[in-house]
Amino acid sequence: MDKVRAAADYKKREYRVEELAEAAGITTRTLRFYRERKLLQPPRKQGRIAWYGEEHLARLRMIGELLDRGHTLGGIAELIGAGESGQDVAELIGLEAAIVAPWSDETPVRLDWDELKTAFGDQLTEENTAESIAQGYITVEEDGITHVSRRLMDATTELVAEGVPLSAVLDASRRTQEHIDAIAEIFIEVVSDHLLSALSGETPLAPGEAARLTERILRVRPLARTVADAQFTLAMDRRVRAEYAELLRQRREYGSEA
Repeated sequence: MDKVRAAADYKKREYRVEELAEAAGITTRTLRFYRERKLLQPPRKQGRIAWYGEEHLARLRMIGELLDRGHTLGGIAELIGAGESGQDVAELIGLEAAIVAPWSDETPVRLDWDELKTAFGDQLTEENTAESIAQGYITVEEDGITHVSRRLMDATTELVAEGVPLSAVLDASRRTQEHIDAIAEIFIEVVSDHLLSALSGETPLAPGEAARLTERILRVRPLARTVADAQFTLAMDRRVRAEYAELLRQRREYGSEA
């Protein structure tokens, strides 16, 4: 009986503005800002005193968690609005996480200047470094650099070791990046037009639709990588055969002239 009464008292507990802010770990100024942005439901008014309940504290904690995950206040407002219109906020959060989750699983690598000098020698120039920065692959610190991808960094050092100039590797990287961005744009169009079209309208998602979209996106992501890999390898087969045929033709012509 005492436990039941304690639970009832917990649900009925109310807070003044200062008490609610302290319980949520925020300032009263932040709390009032959330109210102005309509992120927080209206309090119960008793004269000039505003009383807040446990539902307000739960809302503030949810806002804090979403901000920690990288959500913007505008996005949080949309999620809260969707929840108040009957949609499952947890499902919507899961859908957003599936959409914006990183596609790459690259591991950054840290190299000091001595290691870079060993790998690239006199090709470690200001021009090549500036090109790497411009392509978004490295950040430079006082004692070295951090590359966003260990795999790309390893491939670069191995190509240079095989005799390909670093400037040529960076030029190929820049041109490849332009084409890869175009390929990514094609996949984005396909997904947006045929899988996420329900999100472009103003009509709320039907119950369970966000969860279904999340499952579909998770299934499609590896398929997109498979298609891109297969298309690239098939294109390499075509180009290698064509280049080799041209090389043989030139050698035959050179032999006949000799």
